[in-house]
Amino acid sequence: MAGAEKILVVVDPTAATQPAASRAAMLAGQLDCRLELFICHYDAQLAGGRLFGAAEREAMRTQALRHQLGYLNDLARGLDTGGHTITTKVVWDTPLAEGIVREVLRSEPRLVLKDTHHHSAISRSLFTNTDWHLIRDCPAPLWLVKPTDWAGGPIIAAVDPLHEHDKPARLDERITDQARHVAATLGRELHVYHGYDIAPAIARAGTYTMSPTPVPVDAIVAKVETAHRERFEELTRSLDIDQAHAHLVAGPAAEVLPALARKLAADLVVMGAVARARLQHAIVGSTAERVLDNLPCDVLVIKPEHFESAVTYKAQAREFQQLTDTD
Repeated sequence: MAGAEKILVVVDPTAATQPAASRAAMLAGQLDCRLELFICHYDAQLAGGRLFGAAEREAMRTQALRHQLGYLNDLARGLDTGGHTITTKVVWDTPLAEGIVREVLRSEPRLVLKDTHHHSAISRSLFTNTDWHLIRDCPAPLWLVKPTDWAGGPIIAAVDPLHEHDKPARLDERITDQARHVAATLGRELHVYHGYDIAPAIARAGTYTMSPTPVPVDAIVAKVETAHRERFEELTRSLDIDQAHAHLVAGPAAEVLPALARKLAADLVVMGAVARARLQHAIVGSTAERVLDNLPCDVLVIKPEHFESAVTYKAQAREFQQLTDTD
């Protein structure tokens, strides 16, 4: 990796700890990247209204950004990147997820790291949140960091060789390339996982058994299992994956992938995401978003080649402003 490449760390200044910053500092040294700590800040009360005049609001916005920049500079002083450069930046923009994606579009980092934590099923189904928006719209590889210590565990690449979730075929190659590079750089084992759910085939078989020439359920299940096994073995052979590290598992991904990660004591799962039209929910939707909360480890989300984010470059805050450690 060239030293000019950058790891962008999205920092939440309200959090008590910053595991993403610590993880990124370690990666900066291992991947030979510089590091940028970033905050996207916005306060609606300072964006308009009659309580303060325009000049007062501008001064207060600048003061707020300088306070956040001071926080980032203090955080940077406590990180060990092995001598690699750390820069800091704050911007005034909204909404939060789009402001982060706009920074990614501007700076084109090698990786984006952000803390994540458990979200209840109710909040996940009723409210959008920054993590889900970034999974959908962030064009750079997105590394979501869980608040857990690394113990030297393996890296798991989650692939879909039959492309049942409508992933472009080359995405599996991008996933395994990223996982292999991280594993090799950090001195970890690389494992490859593919899961498939037999339940839909069994449900469809119920319809077929009502036809004049019924197809036995066992035959349908065996055919599905064989198809997945053949394609998975073909993929792992083409990628030169040790077969002892290739895991073909039947069952819902939201259950079996976290179970595998726990069994292997994995530190990272690398998986893919496909974004469609902005108003459509399914991007990884049903797979990654359900898996994310159940995984005991970090997740690295990879987009297809030539992915284009739905987020516009244009800042949505009329008072857009940015400060860096050189200001």
